[in-house]
Amino acid sequence: MSDYDVAVAGGGPAGAAVSIVLARLGWRVLLADASDAEAFRVGEGFAPMGHSLLRELGVLERFLTDQHRISYGTVSAWGSDELQAIDFMLNLQGHGYQLDRVRFDAMLRQAAREAGAEVCEGTRLEPLLEQSGVTEFRLTDEQKPQVGPYSAKWLVDATGRTASIARTRGGSRVNQDRLLAFWALLDSSDNGDCDGRTLVEAEPAGWWYSVLLPSGKRLAAYLTDADLADRPACLSSEGFQEKLFQTNHLHTLCIQHGYHLSQKPRGADASSARLDRFFGSNWLAVGDAALSFDPLSSQGILNALHTGIRAGKSLDSCLQGEPSALDAYADHLADIHTAYLSNRAKFYSVENRWIDKEFWVRRQRDGDKRGNVSGGKKTLL
Repeated sequence: MSDYDVAVAGGGPAGAAVSIVLARLGWRVLLADASDAEAFRVGEGFAPMGHSLLRELGVLERFLTDQHRISYGTVSAWGSDELQAIDFMLNLQGHGYQLDRVRFDAMLRQAAREAGAEVCEGTRLEPLLEQSGVTEFRLTDEQKPQVGPYSAKWLVDATGRTASIARTRGGSRVNQDRLLAFWALLDSSDNGDCDGRTLVEAEPAGWWYSVLLPSGKRLAAYLTDADLADRPACLSSEGFQEKLFQTNHLHTLCIQHGYHLSQKPRGADASSARLDRFFGSNWLAVGDAALSFDPLSSQGILNALHTGIRAGKSLDSCLQGEPSALDAYADHLADIHTAYLSNRAKFYSVENRWIDKEFWVRRQRDGDKRGNVSGGKKTLL
């Protein structure tokens, strides 16, 4: 017998969601999270439609008491020099949130524990041999290096954009662009900023977004393509601040509230990508490991929760003798990816102030390939 029915690598929203679903159905589940549980992480936007996903996981009431910052919508200078507001007031599921990701992720892992999953934090899952319908793996942490081997009938890759499990099993990432995010946290001493909406502002070589976090700090992120970025400048406090001061609305907000950088900027992959296959022999991918979205979509957390829930149900069926459930799961993710690329092209086609600049030329070209015509007012995010 295997030690576990399912072993999940990665304790973010996707890994926690699949663990909750499977553990509640009675399967033996291990959730191994190698990340620093207390470290700040980007990916804070939570759209109103996410309420139904949390309700399905049975954690909505707990979430609503966790003091995340309410967000009533988006203000954007996109396709126009003027800010335009898109609010959530008419959304049937209510308002959105700016998340405290440390608190949010910890809440989901705790729900996985309570559902019956074994949760190991600060622990890396390392696959070994696959034989006789199970996969051996070992667990590594600072106190007990290389414990095991253990075995599981299925491995779930919830390791994010690295997709480390899938890549060791022959999967590969297919990128649609080379978008990077350079981000920093801003501090203010006046405590006068209380606008929880997402601010989006396009510029000639990319775009910015900024949100007010539950901590009171403001996150500012600059998005551009890898080959267009001056990385040394964007990763230095002076260069990042100089770039920020070239914005219009975000710069005005920073001056108004006396914001200043509280730490050195950091960089992260923000590209649109998918795996060439979403499952294989004894493994399956969820969340960013399977599908990675442009931050413009504000769909990263929703994708993680949705694919985690869907993967849990599919694996339940497979473990009960219905392997075709995994084909249906893969088809569903392929449909999500196709719809996402179409919507992304539409969003980018709205911005035509810099049609001669390479960043926007690429997006316009992508939109043309998908049959989209720029111009006119379209909704953003």
